[in-house]
Amino acid sequence: MYGFIKKILFGFPPESIHHSVMRGLKVVNGLPFGKNLLDAFCQPKNVGLERILWGLRFPNPVGLAAGFDKDGKYIDELARLGFGFVEIGTVTPLPQPGNDQPRLFRLPADQALINRMGFNNEGARAAAKRLQKRRTNIIIGGNIGKNKTTPNEEAISDYEKCFHALFDVVDYFVVNVSSPNTPNLRALQEKEPLKQLLHHLQTLNKQKSKSKPILLKIAPDLTNEQLNDIIEIVTETGLAGIVATNTTISREHLETPAETLEQIGAGGLSGLPVKERATEVIRYIHQQSGGKIPIIAVGGIFTAADAQEKLDAGASLVQVYTGFIYEGPAIVKKICQGLSQHP
Repeated sequence: MYGFIKKILFGFPPESIHHSVMRGLKVVNGLPFGKNLLDAFCQPKNVGLERILWGLRFPNPVGLAAGFDKDGKYIDELARLGFGFVEIGTVTPLPQPGNDQPRLFRLPADQALINRMGFNNEGARAAAKRLQKRRTNIIIGGNIGKNKTTPNEEAISDYEKCFHALFDVVDYFVVNVSSPNTPNLRALQEKEPLKQLLHHLQTLNKQKSKSKPILLKIAPDLTNEQLNDIIEIVTETGLAGIVATNTTISREHLETPAETLEQIGAGGLSGLPVKERATEVIRYIHQQSGGKIPIIAVGGIFTAADAQEKLDAGASLVQVYTGFIYEGPAIVKKICQGLSQHP
């Protein structure tokens, strides 16, 4: 059924139809029969999929990656679709419009997306106010970044502002230094700047009456040497874990014609083309760290087999984004059903 609906949805510009669909979901969820309908079609019924991590109880290991609900506008509706957790953001201290449109592109031949959104969001304070009003108790991650106009030398201040603004309304944090769509952001993945940033956030975290898990989101384009540095820094700073991986700047082995890619231009590639590399990164980190670093896997997860591949590689939880768009609102239910049948 979703295959037919998807053909209609894909006839509209990606960003505009995204907002239309989510507004429609909010309407359905508000109807007397809407919640029952969504539960019937989307809620996993499988037992034994619960995960306990960082003292948090995840009802199932399938979450929604950052970027889909940047401002936390649809938390209650997304919880109704069965997600075990939802990560909002990337959130910046000040509101910003992001890059010029169009900035989101479908690659159906590759079951992929290219985006150069540029951290478009309404700011950390607005997100915090919205999360205070949510009705569900679903686990929320806060993905935080810096404003485009903030120079890297002052980036720590931006992350600190987001940390304080969201602390009381999220269950864990993800430090995003790996998006390719904010100029020079990925330079913060270098060893010394990253160490300074994470040490600072952990210092702030320890000053709270009860600290919260802080994770680092990394790019799939890092070398093994850079991954070794990441493992060293995460261990040294006592970070709670790693989210692997963000979108890639690579355009290798795509079915989409080169001229189409050239017309689209810059941006991060997500979806099936990232699947293999994301798994490689997860397996490498898991093996090199002796399994001591918890990993949230994201990248090319469309099916239960894809999710199981990431879990087998060493991930503790998984997230979907592009797969959600291509597979539809029942993706969590389908993945959980498949995972429950795995020995």
